[in-house]
Amino acid sequence: MTNVKVSVIIPCFNEGETIRPLLTALSGQTYPLADMEVVIADAMSEDDTRKQIKRFQKDNPGLTILMVDNPKRYIPAGLNAAMRAASGEIFLRMDAHAIPQPDYIERSVRALKEGQAENVGGVWDIRPRSEKLMARTIAAVASHPLAVGDARYRFAEKAAYVDTVPFGAFKRSLVDQIGGFDESLLTNEDYEFNVRIRNSGGRIWLDPAIRSTYYARENLTELSSQYWRYGFWKAQMLKRYPKTLRLRQALPPLFVLSLLGLSIGAYMHPLPALLVLIELGLYLLVLLTVATQVAIKTKQPKFLYSVPLAIATMHFSWGAGFLRGLLTRNEVKAEEGQK
Repeated sequence: MTNVKVSVIIPCFNEGETIRPLLTALSGQTYPLADMEVVIADAMSEDDTRKQIKRFQKDNPGLTILMVDNPKRYIPAGLNAAMRAASGEIFLRMDAHAIPQPDYIERSVRALKEGQAENVGGVWDIRPRSEKLMARTIAAVASHPLAVGDARYRFAEKAAYVDTVPFGAFKRSLVDQIGGFDESLLTNEDYEFNVRIRNSGGRIWLDPAIRSTYYARENLTELSSQYWRYGFWKAQMLKRYPKTLRLRQALPPLFVLSLLGLSIGAYMHPLPALLVLIELGLYLLVLLTVATQVAIKTKQPKFLYSVPLAIATMHFSWGAGFLRGLLTRNEVKAEEGQK
């Protein structure tokens, strides 16, 4: 089967510590390097990201690497800039803090050429960024259904058609048909892109044999910020595509809203106070049950108290961010950057 040119498109910002491992993984792909190029859209990094890229280029001339500026400094703008500069027939979207398995590109291209779907992606092997307790906890819960719902790219074991994939491979002709990534969204651009694929009659294919290592956030502060942004921009996206709302996306904001409403009502009547205590008690019971399961499975007794903290942070941050997003007009500001 004749190979086609593949352009790996990567938005990045201050990825001096992670960009070289990614480029090393790409240079070790089973797909022929002669039929690959890597296009990095840098959001004007302030660390040594560009120096690291240039050093890698010098040490590994067999891998074609192009670097373009992303002055707007947010991810969808970077992806679009990379695609404009790319020459491949197929685009494969990758993040600067992920590590694809050696056959990632080969398997993705094969599925596209066989007509499996219009966008093909795989599963994350989620790893901690350090050996700190909370970093290991966050990595452990980031693939648990209670924390992430039915986001199957985090835990799927069987190939299936899904609503979205994170690091997809798709043809240039698809972008010509439906357009690039929506630059009015700072986050959730992948999901919105996949919504347009499905609305145009296309399909999204998730294959667990296509794998990449993804490094989770290291502490609760970073986790809270991440999930606040996820919730906020999911709300912005749902204003345009309300029919795409999933149960996993609705539950956290409904939970936060119910606690807020009952807490306010508790000042006027004892019944809401009782109900909020019951709700929180049941929630804590569920968290402790999951924590026990995870602690036993991983043989990490300290997860008994760290797992509830991590999952609750994800739920409350996502839910609060979603509610804020519903009440906020979408205004993209370049200075917010790629966080």
